[in-house]
Amino acid sequence: MPRVLYIEDNPDNRMLVRRILMASDYDFVVQEADGARKGIEMAQAQPPDIILMDLSMPEMDGLTATQHIRQIPELCRIPIVALTANAMDKDRDRSLSAGCDGYIRKPVDVDKLPDEVMFYIRSKDDRRAQH
Repeated sequence: MPRVLYIEDNPDNRMLVRRILMASDYDFVVQEADGARKGIEMAQAQPPDIILMDLSMPEMDGLTATQHIRQIPELCRIPIVALTANAMDKDRDRSLSAGCDGYIRKPVDVDKLPDEVMFYIRSKDDRRAQH
């Protein structure tokens, strides 16, 4: 079962994404963190298959959190996908520059989100097989 860690400060967004993923055919296990620091700690304690990262959070934003995760050897190959309402092309570019592997805009497409998440998980497996 693919393990997803969703780092997001808004409880309504966390609930929506969790419900979408858990209702899919992929049998996702979804863990949630309500802030970046907690998310980093959770990822270190139990590395997920993918991290979905909100960009706009108090205390530490998602770009800074992504940069921190990329410096942790046991987490550096985990795909991180920005899941954000920041919809400008420059936001997408900033996300990729910070170390995100992808970018999904909110509001999410209910029908596409599970497949998008699996795409990034599978691309991680493809990258690992090449090393």
